[in-house]
Amino acid sequence: MDSYATLLKREDACESGNEFDGRLGLRISSIFVIMVGSLFGALFPVFARRWSQSGGFPQWAFFVAKYFGSGVIIATAFIHLLAPAEEALTNECLTGPITEYSWVEGIVLMTIVVLFFVELMVMRFSRFGQGHVHDEEGHAHTHLPDESTVSNDSTEPKNHILGEDHLGHTREHHDNSDDESPNYIHAVEDYAAQLTSIFILEFGIIFHSIFIGLTLAVSGEEFITLYIVLVFHQTFEGLGLGSRLATIPWPKSKRNTPYFLGLAFGVSTPIAIAIGLGVRNSYPPTGRTTLIVNGVFDSISAGILIYTALVELMAHEFMFSHSMRKAPISHVLIAFFLLCAGAALMAVLGKWA
Repeated sequence: MDSYATLLKREDACESGNEFDGRLGLRISSIFVIMVGSLFGALFPVFARRWSQSGGFPQWAFFVAKYFGSGVIIATAFIHLLAPAEEALTNECLTGPITEYSWVEGIVLMTIVVLFFVELMVMRFSRFGQGHVHDEEGHAHTHLPDESTVSNDSTEPKNHILGEDHLGHTREHHDNSDDESPNYIHAVEDYAAQLTSIFILEFGIIFHSIFIGLTLAVSGEEFITLYIVLVFHQTFEGLGLGSRLATIPWPKSKRNTPYFLGLAFGVSTPIAIAIGLGVRNSYPPTGRTTLIVNGVFDSISAGILIYTALVELMAHEFMFSHSMRKAPISHVLIAFFLLCAGAALMAVLGKWA
């Protein structure tokens, strides 16, 4: 029995409890404050896009939210996910195979390759890109059905918002809504590719949000600082996700999907905080199992966001977007500045969370 206890103690060498120090009322308040900030960040771009098309909201606000949010996602991948994953999986108290290889980089690499394969198969089997009409520069055009088949949230405004094309495709609306028409098929293909991308992004962000919620719930003397930082962190991260949700041409049958996805993000951290408070007497944020699970999922999430940031948000939005390539250089530079501003702000927040 003594030898078993000794072995168990060795296995749980990282186990150190947590630094929970009371202030339960303030911690409970964080559930609602962070929920409000997260929901605002995730849903504001969706509403802004809808209102801008009806003339009730300035289109520049959506433009700012989109590119600022893209910068937030880029910084989140490297500063808020990759660095903590490295710290968790290289903790000096860990022993065994986990210490014998650079698992963070390996997991990120595997995640990126898997995501590329998934998107490749989606594009292949949805016949994405076939039968497109090409302009004189060889750019493909995605044809969407008219307003009878696409929700008002995704119809093209008269004043085109720069960079809203996905995968370098510009959108043209036709009056043929036949389910068998080429226009309808192309719209479905574009929708399938974008939907795959957004679900991948949401998966990565939500897992990250769950772990930071658990950490906040049982934090010690740094609770106040972490509380304040996470309010901004989740708001800006939601802005990055929401700007992606707002660009998808949701059909009328799926017009509520972006709101549900935004809601899922908005409640992920508050639910995690509530769970953390419920197990505050037993949850060890620096325990062996916690470190490994946190490190592995942060690595997966980092791979997801790195792939999304480099492929979707930078390459496609800036270099392969037909509208961005035709835009005045001043507009391109403004978009680039907004992206840098979002990345810089989240990088600064990374000092505390």
